[in-house]
Amino acid sequence: MECGGLYIMGYNKSLDFLNMIRNGAEPTKNNEAHKTQAQSTTTKSEPEKPQPRPTAPGNTAHHDAATTNLFAVIDTETNWNDQVMSLGVAIADQNTLKCLDTRYYIFEQEARVGGMYSNVMHSCDVKPIMATRQQAMQDLASYLADQSITDIYAYNAKFDYSHLPELKAYNWFDIMRIAAYRQFNKAIPDSAACCKTGRLKSNYGVEPITRMLTGSSRYFEVHNAVADAVDELRIIELLDLPLDTYEIAKINN
Repeated sequence: MECGGLYIMGYNKSLDFLNMIRNGAEPTKNNEAHKTQAQSTTTKSEPEKPQPRPTAPGNTAHHDAATTNLFAVIDTETNWNDQVMSLGVAIADQNTLKCLDTRYYIFEQEARVGGMYSNVMHSCDVKPIMATRQQAMQDLASYLADQSITDIYAYNAKFDYSHLPELKAYNWFDIMRIAAYRQFNKAIPDSAACCKTGRLKSNYGVEPITRMLTGSSRYFEVHNAVADAVDELRIIELLDLPLDTYEIAKINN
């Protein structure tokens, strides 16, 4: 799948069932979640809705929001202090689910601390925007506003949501809450162990889910924020579900 210079690689349900999924417990095991580093529980005050600002130079391609409905898929990587050190964004069309553009930020101060995946921080063809966290988040808010984007998707979205309080005014949806359920993911084999709710009991991170959906065991998650954002968008495309399906996976109602 190519995007922004990257090469990455009818059912009916009762209200009770929907609520069971929405209110279900989040996974805690390392092999069940996309992130492997500690999750922060610190909360900050609710930010104002981002307003358009002049966009800084970067990997942008303007798309007319009047004719194209867009959404963003976001992925982060954190340093040894559990601070975001890199942020990747894949922009997609709501109708085709195809990647149209990417954007990649490296937070200079946090990146100097180093982290588990520092060695692959530059392992992609997308030129990163090197900036302070404040500069990067202001630029991203301007970029999303310019594209009229209000919806953000992420895999194990609570992790990214809790680490990016600047983006809490957006609508956030968890791809994992859909991909890990037999009712939505038809690629889950009959032999897979699932909970009564239909959720896989284990192995529902980005890597095993992508392998299920593609039928290929050759896929490996890069752990580069922008490459992973594109891969997570690919999961949405492969599930091939209407985006309103993800309403039950909204994390900040």
